Amino acid sequence: MLNAPTYVNLVRHFWVRSEIYDRKAAKSEEQEKILIDPTLEGKTRKELGLKPFTRTEIRSSIMGIPITITEEVIARTIRRIAEGYFKEGLDNNKTSLWNDVVNLTMFNNKKKGKYCDLKMDQKLLLKI
Repeated sequence: MLNAPTYVNLVRHFWVRSEIYDRKAAKSEEQEKILIDPTLEGKTRKELGLKPFTRTEIRSSIMGIPITITEEVIARTIRRIAEGYFKEGLDNNKTSLWNDVVNLTMFNNKKKGKYCDLKMDQKLLLKI
């Protein structure tokens, strides 16, 4: 529905202004409020006049309209369920225990295939 130049400009404007809003950002937002008014110490987010923190979000705005992208939005867009878990500390891609699982899922083989052989949705999943 959108022609190419419009879409490219929308994406560019979105990502230039984007920020990750996670638990750390929510805590710093609370601390800023307390620094401005020390009498607010010990109050809840609602009492501070802030929205409750529910999940990590990518926040931005386009033409003054606030836009929020969450894990659920990404999952719905790629038509996958929004569940799973994050395993921290997987530094080496070549010796990772997950290589066989990823290769079976993406390439239907334990050996790594070529990126150019993947379908568009598989390329997106691999990047995620």
